[in-house]
Amino acid sequence: MSGAAALGEAPCARASRWLEWRRADARSSDGGTNRMGYHRLPILEETGYVILRNQGVPDASEWRDLEFMDWKSSGDTRFAPIASADGGMNCNGFWHFGKTDKGGEWTANAEVAPTFKSWVEAVGADYGRVRVIELQPTPYDETEHNLHQDDNNRMNPDGTGWVVRCFWNLTDDPDSYFVLRTVKDDPSTESRIHLPAGTCILIDTERLFHAACHQGSEPRYCLITSFESGPELEKWVEANLPEDALV
Repeated sequence: MSGAAALGEAPCARASRWLEWRRADARSSDGGTNRMGYHRLPILEETGYVILRNQGVPDASEWRDLEFMDWKSSGDTRFAPIASADGGMNCNGFWHFGKTDKGGEWTANAEVAPTFKSWVEAVGADYGRVRVIELQPTPYDETEHNLHQDDNNRMNPDGTGWVVRCFWNLTDDPDSYFVLRTVKDDPSTESRIHLPAGTCILIDTERLFHAACHQGSEPRYCLITSFESGPELEKWVEANLPEDALV
């Protein structure tokens, strides 16, 4: 099994090489990013994820004072919608409202979490669902059962940006870890990313099977945001790579 430096290469090395790919893409006729009808991020091509610079954490009141919905997904969970398909306090898929996971509208929770709202908007890319997950302790065997792929791109028009998801860990959970697999039932394809406070990961969750193994005794909280791939998200990712990756 792999650690945070999954697939035999440190994140900073992969990130540095991605910068070279971006320079090569800029010289190509089509930018090298419009594959299978969607604009995709080159940095996700090899592994399907990238570990970004630690984002720190705001005051805990910005997630603990949110209104949570009893919504089960990959474990014993509740969700606090900060942006939803229609601005309502619901966790329904955007396709229930006739849209893909883009064009999110702020809910009443956004007033409780101004840091999250500003952070999402500062990325500059179109966003869909924005929500905080509360996950109760989850052992590894349950995590394996919870592994799943998301359905981010249902109804996504051809020729637009592929929707990926960003995970910003809010609580300090250094013994907990995100499990990523390319093949659900094959542990040899597994990568693990530990989750101290502020850890930020961008993942193509429609490509990778994923779930969190939470070893703590208290709930884990994480901000999950759907972003549209495109020049704005690429620029933000480049600005948020680990500092040693930019040398």
